Amino acid sequence: MSTEEKYADLHIHTNYSDGTFTPQQILTLAQKVGLSCISITDHDSVSALPFFASTREIEVLPGIELTAQINDTEVHVLGYLIDYEEGWFQEKLEEIREIRIQRMRQMCKKLTQLGMPIEAEEVLDFAEHNCVGRLHLARLMVKKGFVATTREAFNLYIGDHGPAYVSRFKLTPYEAIELILKLRGIPVLAHPYTLGNQDLIPQFVKAGLKGLEVIYPEHTSNQTKHYNELAREYNLLVTGGSDCHGEAKPEVKMGTLKIPYALVEKLKEAKP
Repeated sequence: MSTEEKYADLHIHTNYSDGTFTPQQILTLAQKVGLSCISITDHDSVSALPFFASTREIEVLPGIELTAQINDTEVHVLGYLIDYEEGWFQEKLEEIREIRIQRMRQMCKKLTQLGMPIEAEEVLDFAEHNCVGRLHLARLMVKKGFVATTREAFNLYIGDHGPAYVSRFKLTPYEAIELILKLRGIPVLAHPYTLGNQDLIPQFVKAGLKGLEVIYPEHTSNQTKHYNELAREYNLLVTGGSDCHGEAKPEVKMGTLKIPYALVEKLKEAKP
């Protein structure tokens, strides 16, 4: 198959963070929808990556999506082609996972005060003690009948400025970029449309940001055009992906968004 006929999806979550698909299910589906390359970018976790290390049927780029915070806004930084087995990095991720658990305890306390009793242990069990996050909580809220959809859970209660939101992340975007660079990876700003202050992007570039996730399901055509122009202006790599979470976000399906494999080649050429 020529490069022109190959496609990739560089933003996929497994059940090792807040997706529902196992690594094997992801491989099977990726082949079924005609992808030649994928990247596993679990939230603050690389636990799934060893399962993909020996796969030959499809190319899998090791990645991560680090959760950072600036001015009370969450910022997600993707790290591609990271040397994820570094011992110091495993320790850092363990620290982040513990922060996530403490944050979940506080959010559950707030929801209980709002008349929606949920114990943090319930959410941890629901997440099967993987890297627990808000999507796990939102799904449990749906299951308990407190909200009709996960989107409603975010919009009304646990979104960035919701009454049950808790700001607990210690990592700044600059530190996230630095971590990825230290892992000899390529830091890319995830779904840049969610960034409240777009003026931060040039500052991230100065800190070592190497790419923008230009191609994303929730970007409008104008936003895609804008981020393409921004990438050209700052000489940044262009990436893209579905942000597939399996049944946790059933409206986001792997294969509905594919990026040309030529963008993967540029990514690989940029690895330090």
